[in-house]
Amino acid sequence: MTAALATVIDPEIRRPITDLGMVKGIDIAADGKVGVGIYLTVSGCPMKDTIRRDVNAAVAKIDGVSAVEIELDVMSTEQRKKLQTTLRGDRGPEKEIPFNQPGSLTRVFAVASGKGGVGKSSVTVNLAASMAASGLKVGIVDADIYGHSIPRMLGAAERPTKVEDMIMPPVAHDIKVISVGMFKPPGNSAVVWRGPMLDRALHQFLADVYWGDLDVLLLDLPPGTGDIAISVAQRLPSAEILVVTTPQMAAAEVAERAGSIAAQTHQQIAGVIENMAWLPCPHCDDRINVFGEGGGQTVADALTRTLGTRVPLLGQVPIDLRLREGGDEGKPLVLTDPDSPAAAELRQIADRLSKRSSSLKGLQLGLAPNRA
Repeated sequence: MTAALATVIDPEIRRPITDLGMVKGIDIAADGKVGVGIYLTVSGCPMKDTIRRDVNAAVAKIDGVSAVEIELDVMSTEQRKKLQTTLRGDRGPEKEIPFNQPGSLTRVFAVASGKGGVGKSSVTVNLAASMAASGLKVGIVDADIYGHSIPRMLGAAERPTKVEDMIMPPVAHDIKVISVGMFKPPGNSAVVWRGPMLDRALHQFLADVYWGDLDVLLLDLPPGTGDIAISVAQRLPSAEILVVTTPQMAAAEVAERAGSIAAQTHQQIAGVIENMAWLPCPHCDDRINVFGEGGGQTVADALTRTLGTRVPLLGQVPIDLRLREGGDEGKPLVLTDPDSPAAAELRQIADRLSKRSSSLKGLQLGLAPNRA
């Protein structure tokens, strides 16, 4: 019975409920009726129906089980503290950013643009969805505090759960996601914060959220080089910048300025992505250059000269109405129509980013000199 329950994964923490101390008890009657007690992390847990369903399915398929009764209870304060220790060790509330710790293998990409309206958030969501679909553990921080849109684009309707000093991020399409929009009251009210508040919010998203062992973390930055871009450089100095632009020269010039921040912050630029590169002609095989052409390569070449290291043009994503529709519906195009031209290009970019070899700089390799 315990082995069956070990197959039930907590939908927020993404670990077996048996490892998390969530199994309160098991009672097996002579007639095959099984009663299972389950501890929820908090009262009103948004994923309780999912947990109930998964526990019922796991136990019901065991030979000899005639019926399953599930009783839900809530962890005590002591049990939640024990859970926190299980997840983060005995250091108490974690205020350090885990992605800055020695030995962290999480690749962090800060997705930037010079101006709004170039499709930066759509690119972020589809890159994340493609990476997650390939088997990577992926998270997104919606760092565009004023213009947050990631929850809608991912269809992430759940609110985060707080367990002691940890925030459990909702999961959509196997992507962990956090956004200020998840903490606002109902409605479309504006966020009116100045620099220190923005910096504090970013730190909480990085340090207070339980991300687990991520392979990739993407940050959807606001346009330009304002407070958040500076905070990311300070709090995540190892983050690599992805610059998103459209082909037109006006957008390319501004995108170049956004990428050139790396010269002052000493960050790496992973590359440039040209979005809305062209419109496939509906009646022929030609490409219609709605926004001009060459902007992405222009930005890549300019940043190469500025930084003194090669900055590649990672890909050119064509205009596709379904990309916009998928964002409005919370269904990334790379999942709903992976063979469409735009999705294929985004998947190729995601593969290029995922397969780059990690640097060993700063890692403890556990090697000792031969003293023989």
